[in-house]
Amino acid sequence: METQQPIMVELSGIQKRYLLKQALGGIDLRIRRGSIVGLLGPNGSGKSTLLKMIAGLVTPTAGTILVNGRVPNVANKHSIAYLPEIDHFYNWMTVKETLQFVSGFYKDWQPDKALQMLETMELDEKQKVRNLSKGLRARLKLIAAFARQVPLILLDEPFSGIDPSSRAKIIRSILREFESSEQTILLSTHSLNESEPLFDEVVFLRSGKIEIHDTAEQLRADYGCSLENIWEKVYA
Repeated sequence: METQQPIMVELSGIQKRYLLKQALGGIDLRIRRGSIVGLLGPNGSGKSTLLKMIAGLVTPTAGTILVNGRVPNVANKHSIAYLPEIDHFYNWMTVKETLQFVSGFYKDWQPDKALQMLETMELDEKQKVRNLSKGLRARLKLIAAFARQVPLILLDEPFSGIDPSSRAKIIRSILREFESSEQTILLSTHSLNESEPLFDEVVFLRSGKIEIHDTAEQLRADYGCSLENIWEKVYA
């Protein structure tokens, strides 16, 4: 799918093999700047592996990846905020201490934005991480990603296993904090019920390959139904 918008992420011939398992097999993908893209598929389809490669944490077996024109690696981590499905927060820290700890790794950290998001996410900065529910930990993870001033944000299953109230708050926060002229978001999920309104484009993965890639609007027009119903058709 061609676009006239500047390209933020470009993948060409990406493959990844773990011993005898082919995790990704020939991914070609271009993601335009200023968009929110849904990376969709069931567990094992390759979503997390693809995000880790774009973040520079995993090296492809074959192919090339460019993020904002550069190969992603630890040297240019300032360009990417990556939110993994499993957090690595220290349980003995408070919420405030956690954000202070994370901020020390990034020159682009915005303390005022972190404080503002704490309020909108209804998190008590004095509360210990060990006492946070899964939904509240998910909100804390989102603050850690969006308090940074970066052109690319990668969110791996941010709604996984959390309560409806937290899902709603996270979606509202993503929409509120998203700076469309400056940022691109790639969000992986296998749940479309609440997240569908977020997406400008969607990529359906199956067994490490792209099954469908188009704008959300065009897909709804082509199939005559919601993205959630398209999911059911694709993975039936």
